[in-house]
Amino acid sequence: MTQSKLLESVKGLSEEQLNYKPAPEVWSIAEVVEHLAISETNIFALLQMSLENEPDPSMRSEIKMSDDQIIGFISTRDQKVKTRKEFEPTNQFGAYPGALKAFKDKRKANMKYVKKTDDDLRNRYADLPFGKIDAFQVILFMSGHTTRHIKQIEELKESSAFPS
Repeated sequence: MTQSKLLESVKGLSEEQLNYKPAPEVWSIAEVVEHLAISETNIFALLQMSLENEPDPSMRSEIKMSDDQIIGFISTRDQKVKTRKEFEPTNQFGAYPGALKAFKDKRKANMKYVKKTDDDLRNRYADLPFGKIDAFQVILFMSGHTTRHIKQIEELKESSAFPS
């Protein structure tokens, strides 16, 4: 669902619109898409790392956030957060089409895993700066993260100086 919303959000945008920046420190839509492509890989790697450990139901009590809280926490744009350097856009996919293709390819692979897995995702864990989450919540986090940046794209498009 979030991939469809992202594709709808960027559909038909011109080169000028994709690269519009209301301020030097603000990402363009093209940069947001590149960040999502990078994040899709890095967040899924976090899930894969959690699968390297045997399931451990005794650690469930360390999970402090519900699934809904995870989605709400990452999806909101109320609090801006500077990303870590390895998540920053650096034009690693070349122009915008390369970044969009990288996102779609990685999302396709990630969804294939999600649809087919029988891994115990509730009893494997990842540590994030805000606390421990289970592997299933990592997937929710990835989806919510995409939602967060779709909102960012929409904010850019609603800017008074956004190219027509």
